[in-house]
Amino acid sequence: MVTPSDAARTERAVHRCEVNKKYLLTYSPTVTFLLHHLNLSGCKVPERNLVCAPCTRFMAGGYVPGRGAVVLCANNFYSRDHLERTMCHELMHLYDECRFKVDWANLRHQACSEIRANNLSGDCRYFSELRRGIVSFAAQHQECVRRRAIESVTQNPNCPNEETARKVVNEVWESCFKDTRPFDEIF
Repeated sequence: MVTPSDAARTERAVHRCEVNKKYLLTYSPTVTFLLHHLNLSGCKVPERNLVCAPCTRFMAGGYVPGRGAVVLCANNFYSRDHLERTMCHELMHLYDECRFKVDWANLRHQACSEIRANNLSGDCRYFSELRRGIVSFAAQHQECVRRRAIESVTQNPNCPNEETARKVVNEVWESCFKDTRPFDEIF
């Protein structure tokens, strides 16, 4: 049962998410760059397609395939930077769908988009991993990108198990990790 204090907490989280989203849509170089390139690719993303909402699962956000919509899990952000990385991650999926016609039922397509999103969004920066309690120095970025891509592909209903996800991610790894479009390089 939802108590009045739970409802108030959720309302505050959604409001904070909306305020931070508006700020990032205006001032984040990465978010504005991605939105510009989505527009150039023929996929204009109106602000209303970036939806701040409470989520029941512990996740930061999600892309809604075929609808050009991104859900931002308002109750799970610990900072504006976290929201920015999530927006960039999900906008990368939207960019991939728009530009490359991703078929989300195809595990290779999803694996490639997950590799790219984790690689280019900032999800796997050293301090993001440190916050997750993962400390590694040698190839930390690549290990994070691979781990998170495998976790995401495993959640696809068409993926029978984690071993299949690992195999698919490894099959597309080289070309997808090197593909930094629309960026010139990993930032």
